[in-house]
Amino acid sequence: MFQPDDPLTPPIPVFDEPWQAQALALADSMVRAGHFTAAEWAETLGRALQKADARGEPDTLATYYGAVISALEALSEARVGITGDERDQRRADWEAAYRRTPHGQPVVLDQ
Repeated sequence: MFQPDDPLTPPIPVFDEPWQAQALALADSMVRAGHFTAAEWAETLGRALQKADARGEPDTLATYYGAVISALEALSEARVGITGDERDQRRADWEAAYRRTPHGQPVVLDQ
C-alpha cells in the first residue's frame, strides 16, 4: 500500500523504466531468499537515499533508483559474497554482450 509519509516509499509515478521494477523485484527476491532482511534492506536503502541527499541530488525517480542500485550493490557485497571487483567485471561483461548483440536478439553472456 502506498504511504506518502514513508520516506522509503518510491515517488509517484513508481517506474519510468522496466529495469526499475526489476531492481525492486530483485531486492524482494533477495529478502525472500534470506540473503538479507527487510529491515536491512530498508536501512541500507535509507542510507543510500541520505547520501544522495547529502550530495545535493534532486528528489527524482533517477535519484531514488540510483539509491536502490547502490543499496543492492552494498548488500550483495556484504551478504552474498560478491566483491566490488566481481560486480564491476560482471557489469562490463553484460555491457560488452549488449553491444555485440544484434537488435531484437536476446543478450547472452559468453561462458
